[in-house]
Order: sequence, then structure tokens, then C-alpha cells
Amino acid sequence: MKVNLDWLLHANVFENKEVMTIVVLIFALLSFATLLFFIIGKLKPDANLKELKTRTKSWWIMASLFIITTIFSVKISYVAIAFLSFVAFRELYSILGFRQSDRHAIFWALLSIPIQYYLAYSGWYGAFIIFIPVIMFLLLPLRLVLKGDTVGIVKSMATLQWILMLTVFGLSHLAYLLSLPDLEGFDAGGRGLLLFVVFLTEINDVMQFAWGKLLGRHKIIPKVSPNKTWEGFIGGIISTTVIGYFLGFLTPLSTGLLIIVSFLVAVSGFFGDIVMSSIKRDVGVKDTSTAIPGHGGVLDRIDSLAYTAPTFFHLVYFFCY
Repeated sequence: MKVNLDWLLHANVFENKEVMTIVVLIFALLSFATLLFFIIGKLKPDANLKELKTRTKSWWIMASLFIITTIFSVKISYVAIAFLSFVAFRELYSILGFRQSDRHAIFWALLSIPIQYYLAYSGWYGAFIIFIPVIMFLLLPLRLVLKGDTVGIVKSMATLQWILMLTVFGLSHLAYLLSLPDLEGFDAGGRGLLLFVVFLTEINDVMQFAWGKLLGRHKIIPKVSPNKTWEGFIGGIISTTVIGYFLGFLTPLSTGLLIIVSFLVAVSGFFGDIVMSSIKRDVGVKDTSTAIPGHGGVLDRIDSLAYTAPTFFHLVYFFCY
């Protein structure tokens, strides 16, 4: 049977050296982690590596799916990110205790996901930037009011809109990166920008975790996230900023702006993490779901992206587009 590979060749994916460099780097890091845990397991059979190995296996799956959808088909990328928004939205509203009478408004909120991502796909910036913060902000309370149940309605209005902003509006900036116009002299394009912010966000989580484990002594906000320390926070920010500098070939930013943007991505990623931690602590859950072995729910893994994606997008959009 002959396999048609014209779509792959048309994508010119292997001609984009910048994108392929980061793809190789991601798989190299995952291979190194897998080999490292294997060696440690052989040298120290009593070492408790089960959670780390489970997380690494999950990262292999997530990284592979993300990279395949990103570098081989831009159209599939829009659908994939929209699906992430849907899952994250569902995980969050399922733990926040909505009223029975809120179901129709929740359905309206879900319908806004394909609309928001279509606006990102079409590159209609004006509509994209106001649809959820303005239009849905006005429509969702109306749908709740029409139901006639006013007991607890203020909480439902605020919570539903906030969930939509976090899981849909925030994450949809990842998709809009793919719709940004080409710039002369910048070959990585939207794919490069998307890989940059996703990789930098996730490596920031890893760096803050690693520095916290190595040097962590002074808690930042123990009542919200007991494991967060100043040492981990500062070490993670410095490491992430340095890594962002070396990944500058994926962006059109100048050196000075690249350092500033990488720093702000690291800081905003931390903000997204602790905001989600406070929500889970409030409702008394450790994870938003058990969808990803060793990681918890989808939202547990992309909570930082809900903050870093709009931060990165608007900085790049303002300075370069």
C-alpha cells in the first residue's frame, strides 16, 4: 500500500531549522531524564522513583502529541488547543460546585470555545480580544437571570466568567500565535513562538521545583502552597530567563526584550501555579482530576500556561507586530 506523504512535504516542517532544533532538544531532555532514572534505579534499588518515572512517561506522551500536532499540521493545532481548553474548563467547573440552574449558562460558555478558537484561527484580533471579556461577560449573567433562580447567582456569575477567562481566553492566545503574520527575517514563525512559550513555561515549573528541592528553606506563601520557596522561585526565574535567552532564535525579539519577556514568562507562570493551588486548597482537592498519571488533571499541567500565554502573546504582539 502506497502512503501519500505530500501533506508532510508541503508542510516544509523539516526545512525549519529553528523549530526542529527545539523538537530535538525536548526529546533529548526526555531521553536524558529517562536514562538518568534508569541508572539511579540500578545503582540505588531502594530509591523511590515511581512518581518521577510515571511523570516522565506522561511527559513523553504529552510532548509527542503536542509536537506532532504543532509541527505537522497547524490546523490540527487549533483543534488540539481548543480541546485542552474544553478539558480544563470541564475539570474546573466540576470541582467548583455550580447550581443545578446554572447548566444552561455553562452550555453557553462551552459554545463560546469553538467561537473563540475560530476567531484565533481567522486572525481577527479585534473580535478575538473582546469576545470573552466583553460579549460573554454580558451574555452569561443574562442567561443565568432568565432561569429565575437568584439564590447564589452572584457567585455563579463571577465563577463562570472567571473559569472562561482562565481556561479559554487565556489558553486561546496559544492558538492565536499560529495566526500571526510572517515577519521578514524571522523563519520560526507562529510554530516557533508557540514552542517557545510552552517549553519555557514547562521548564520554568521544573526549574522552580528543582531549585526548591535543592536549596529551598524560606516559604513564600505556606498557607497556599507549602512547597513554594523563595530559593526555588528566584532560582527558577534566573534559570528560565537564561534558557529563554538561548532559545531566542524562536522569537523575533531583540536581546534586551528577549531577556525581559523570558523573565516575565517565568514570573507569570509562578502566578498561574499559585492561583490554581489556592483554588484547589479552597475546595479541598489535591488535583483537578486523574486524567494524566503522575500529574493529576490536564489543568494541573497547564495552569501556568493560562497566565504565560496571554503575557507572552501581548508582549510579542506589541513589540513586534
